[in-house]
Formats: sequence, structure tokens, C-alpha cells
Amino acid sequence: MALKPVVLALSQSGEATAHRVAAAIGAQVHGRADRVTQADAFFPNALDHARDLFAAGVPIIGVCASGILIRAVAPLLADKTTEPPVVSVSDDGSVVVPLLGGHRGANRLARQIADALGGAAAVTTAGDVALGVALDEPPAGYRLHNPQDAKSVMAALLGGGGVTFTDEDLFDVTLPEGGDVEILVTEAASTGGPSKLVYHPQRFALGLGCARGADTEEMWEHVLGALDAADIAAGAIACVASIDLKADEPAIIAVAARLGVPLRVFTATELEAEAGRLANPSEVVFAEVGCHGVCEGAALAAAGDGAELSVAKSKTANTTCAIARADDPVTVMRGRARGKLSIVGIGPGQAAWRTPEVSRLVAEAEELVGYGLYIDLLGPLAIGKERSDFPLGGEEDRCRYALEQAGKGKNVALVCSGDAGIYAMGALVFELLDRGPDQMGVSDAARRVEVQCSPGVSALQGAAARAGAPLGHDFCAISLSDLLTPREDIIKRLHAAAAGDFVIAFYNPVSLRRRTLLAEARDILLQHRPADTPVMLASSLGRPEEHVRYRRLDELQVDEVDMLTVVLIGSSHSKLAQMGTGPRMYTPRGYARKIDGDLSDKG
Repeated sequence: MALKPVVLALSQSGEATAHRVAAAIGAQVHGRADRVTQADAFFPNALDHARDLFAAGVPIIGVCASGILIRAVAPLLADKTTEPPVVSVSDDGSVVVPLLGGHRGANRLARQIADALGGAAAVTTAGDVALGVALDEPPAGYRLHNPQDAKSVMAALLGGGGVTFTDEDLFDVTLPEGGDVEILVTEAASTGGPSKLVYHPQRFALGLGCARGADTEEMWEHVLGALDAADIAAGAIACVASIDLKADEPAIIAVAARLGVPLRVFTATELEAEAGRLANPSEVVFAEVGCHGVCEGAALAAAGDGAELSVAKSKTANTTCAIARADDPVTVMRGRARGKLSIVGIGPGQAAWRTPEVSRLVAEAEELVGYGLYIDLLGPLAIGKERSDFPLGGEEDRCRYALEQAGKGKNVALVCSGDAGIYAMGALVFELLDRGPDQMGVSDAARRVEVQCSPGVSALQGAAARAGAPLGHDFCAISLSDLLTPREDIIKRLHAAAAGDFVIAFYNPVSLRRRTLLAEARDILLQHRPADTPVMLASSLGRPEEHVRYRRLDELQVDEVDMLTVVLIGSSHSKLAQMGTGPRMYTPRGYARKIDGDLSDKG
């Protein structure tokens, strides 16, 4: 989905301009704390905040010096075809400079902002300056078939060449006429080249149906055959559509992905509304799913009122296909999306330890679900989004709600601390999906959503990094909470880990009412490893109140540990070394023995 831009206000002198920009483009204002008085969200460090937004794919308009934005995003620059627009605006609004993403919306944003402020857009992209157009950024509803040739075509025009339009004058500018290059606008498949650009108006909706578990390649070959027979270019397809019962069909999902278009689904009632326009209504289909046609009905519903079938229903052994044509390019997607649940781990809390993928998934989400503190830790990324906070202890309700919201077609992010798959909500989500209807599972609609898991920095990783390298050899993690795990199972695992001489990370070491298991664990470990085994206690990792300290195993006291503390117990080989930067804990891998062996072999 296209993300809304964010306007950054870095100083009081540019604050009023930032709000004018935000009003003009419908964006939020994020302000520098202690320097800006009014904003939708505040941030402490401009470079870190701009970098975080950029990594998440959020377009940035900074009311500040260009150099600030350049220094912020420079370490992340990699692919100009995917990076979001970055625009700088002078404090007084007189100059607007698109810094990055000129052909991905920055030039257009700059002109829009300049018009609203009465300033000048300092656009430097050659084509925009000389010709007033970016050929690789067609109008909404059109797709460029051969974007790799846009550069050579633009170079020819800038060199004095002329253009011939075939079928449709696509751009709202006057270009020099001539036979040097051709711009072809066509619904049919066509081959472009260094002097020919091919644009497809996306007037077609592709309706699909299939048997459960239909072969992906069977469906794809069917679609290609239907397009070829009707002389319709794949690039002229605006969306793939089907009944909501097929939202999770791999064959249908794969077609949408290969075509690079959205998948839209409709209820049986919505498809039955198209019954009067079907070429091949079926009582058999009606008896099975509640509408007289899936592929034809879905194509017509997606293409909208006034659309007509260009390709009536065709069948293979397991798939059906139909194509509807609208009078104009389809730019408003009807129906609903499949729905997506992103299970994200945000790390211990600080933005620097949050992965760019997690930031992007959070930025793309329509709704954030989670324990309120974890959502708060997202800071400005959570501002303006619908959020549903759940208390500690409401984990199953939290996961079920997130799945059901995604089942309505929404893009939902389930926010967890650390890594979502380590003592967090990931496992519970899949448990709910795996439960039967009589086991308090979730609805059929929730079972059809896309579920994406994204890794985060776990508490044990964060603690280990602060310590040095205590996880340099074999390690394990054990939760000391007996709320969900029988106490006898925890004791059994403690004995096994102690006997195996693992480095151990204890999660949930204590609670207000549970105070004895940590002491019991210490005593079990002392039966197998030295009393001076190093122990690291790390509290509130990655937050301003972070507190790290070291103890001997025999001196570990329960009273200095709380639920926000990770306890790392070394193995019998772990060391606590005093170095110039302070104490550093590490567990040797055994390289010293390898070196000794190598030297021995050499005599």
C-alpha cells in the first residue's frame, strides 16, 4: 500500500511552514522535542527519526536544511527504484527540493507543496526540467511495460528528437513531434525497445475460481492462454478477483503476485448481485457457494458498473477464468483485500534495534494490536493509526482479535517485544489457526488471511550484545514462569540444561507472587558448575533506564531481579574479563584448542 508522507518540523522557525505543508498534502507533522510546540508526534533525534521513517518506506518532507536529510538517509541508500521520496523545504517555504525519489513521487510532491506555499520547486530531474514529464511515472491506471527503456527514450528527446503517439496522447504536456521515438498506449501485448515505450491502460479485471488446492501452474497457464486468445496484455490487468472463500488459494494468490496487482475478494451476496450480467450462470455453483458464477461475477464486480465481459468463463480441469473490461482504467479497487496479519517483534524497545522490515510492516498496517506499552514503544510510527490495546494476561484475546480483524480484509500488525516467536504471540497465533471449530479457534475468514512473521532482536540477544559474547557456544533459554508450564517440567529442564553445561537465558525469572524458582534454579546449577560462574542481569534493555550488572552464581539474589530482567547464566567455560571498556562476559568456542592442535601437528 502507498504510505502517507510525514512532515518533519525541526525548529520553531519552520513550524508554521510544516503545518501548512501537512494541510496541503494531508499528512502528519512530527516535531523535534523541545524545539517545536505543536505536532502529531515528537522525536528526540532528527537523524535517527528520519532514518527510521525512510527504512519503513515512509515518504519524508523535512522543513529543514537538505543536508540534515541527506546525512540521515545516506547509510540506507541502495535501490532508487524502491526508496521512498525525500523532499526538503526551507523554513520560510520559498524553496522545495526533491532530494530522492523524483520519479517515485518526489517531484510531484515538490510541485504540489510549492504551489500551496507560493514557493519554487527546485526540480533537477532532466526530463522534468526540459520536458515537464517523467516518462517512467505514468498517470494512475496505466502501466509502463518496459521501464528499462525510459532512460534511452528520454535521452533521445532531450537530444532534440521528436515523439509519435500511437492510440492515445498519454501525458498532459506538449512534447516535440517526430519519428525518433514512439509512445504506444495499447491494451494488447506489444514489444517495446530503446526508442519505443509501451503503456497499458489497466481497464481489465481478471476473475478466477478453482477447486481447493488447484495446481499453481495449471492456473497460470490458463490465465496466459486466456489473455493471449483475447489479445490482452498482462500489464492491462488492474486486479485479480474471486469469491472470499478462495482468499487463501495459492493458485489465485500466485497469479496476482506474478501480475503484480492486488487480489480483491467479494462475498457470495456481492457476486450474486452480478447474476444478471453473467454469460454462464450455473445452478451448480449457486448450490455450492451461494452465487451463480464466481469468475465472471468477480471480474464484473471488480471492474464496476458499466463493465462488460471481454472473456467469458473458460475452464480447465481445476480452474476457471473470466475477464471484464471497464470503460476507463480501474484506479479504485472494489471488494476487499485478502487481509494480512504481520506478527512483528520490535526488539527491546529502542528504534535502532528494530529491523527495517518490522518498521515497514508497522508503517503499512492499518491497525496495531498489542500490549499498550509495546505499541507506545513504537513512538511516532504508531501515531495516527488505529490501535487496540490489550492488558497483560489477555494474550489469547489479543491474538484472536488481531486475526479476526485481518479476516475483515484489514492489514493488521500484532506488536510484540523482542522476537515475536520467542516466548511471545507468534506461537499462539498459529495455535489458534490450528484449532478446530469446537476448540475455541477462529473464524473461517480469519484462517484465510496472509500471516507474515518478522524477526526482532530478542532479549537474550540484546543482553548478550551488552555483555560481550556469552552465547559464543551452546546455549538455551528457559522460562521460569509456571503460569502456563507445569512447575515439574521447568525443574526437569533446569536439571537437563545444568547437566548439559549450557549457557542459559532465563526469561520471566520472577513475578510479584513467584519468587522461589530462580533461587531453586541457582541451587540446581551450582551442583554442576563453579560457584564463580559469571551471571549477567540485564534490566530494561535498550531503554533509558537500562541497568546491567554482573554477579557470581553463588551470589545471585532473587530480590535484585524483576520481570523486566533477563538473567544470563554462564557455562562452566564462560569468562568475565576486565577490559578497558569494563567487564566483558564471553564463552569460548574452543579456538585455543584448535590452534594448539594445529601447532602440535606441525611439530
